[in-house]
Amino acid sequence: MSPDLSAEPFIRLKGVSKTYRSGRKEHLAISDATFDVMPGELVALVGPSGCGKSTLLKILAGLHPHDNGQVKVGSPTHPFNPARDVGMVFQAPLLLKWRRILENVLLPAEILGLDMEKAGNRARDLLKLVGLAGYEDKYPYELSGGMQQRAAIARSLVHDPKLVLMDEPFGALDALTREKMNLELLRIWKEAGKTIVFVTHGISEAVFLGTRVVVLTAGPARMADNFEIELPHPRTLDIKTHAQFGEYTRRVYKLLGME
Repeated sequence: MSPDLSAEPFIRLKGVSKTYRSGRKEHLAISDATFDVMPGELVALVGPSGCGKSTLLKILAGLHPHDNGQVKVGSPTHPFNPARDVGMVFQAPLLLKWRRILENVLLPAEILGLDMEKAGNRARDLLKLVGLAGYEDKYPYELSGGMQQRAAIARSLVHDPKLVLMDEPFGALDALTREKMNLELLRIWKEAGKTIVFVTHGISEAVFLGTRVVVLTAGPARMADNFEIELPHPRTLDIKTHAQFGEYTRRVYKLLGME
């Protein structure tokens, strides 16, 4: 699935701010976030650690309120219910160690009270999609870190959400596994046809994955740039040697004061 860039934005943030308060102390986490996400896009949010990227995801998921600005998710043609329409993947897979892999993937379906026969069939299809067919009855400890994260991606899709939010999902993996998972994510995104917002502090990762990159400055988060990545699909690792890829990464380095 390719993003429909002629459609109405699926996500629209305009001048969003968020302040955390503890007693008399205040911490401004986001000062001004403004960007759109089109249906079917894979948008990468990149910035230094602690700049408010995860806070933005929590706002999009409906877990945290924002203080100022506008947050709009969904549209008349894409109605949105945060409790039903969000899938989340975190840096750690967060699989329940006492449940088998299929049972872990089915957890959102159980919580939402979905038809479990249909959900079971979908879960098996998703495990096949992420390359884990045959591992349904394994426990998490029997899988490698990358395989566990694949199971977590399958879990995030089992209830057929409209939006998948990914918070540095490959940050704990070794470099080689991380690159393999980047390729896997692009394949899954194409086949599953979901809108994805992917948080990372890896500049190369953001450029490689994103149809669009949103660059956030050091906290409080403020959008420094928002640009399309005009690199062809399907993407392979050798695209990182192309001049245009280098131009995009240098653009981000410069925005973050690293050049």
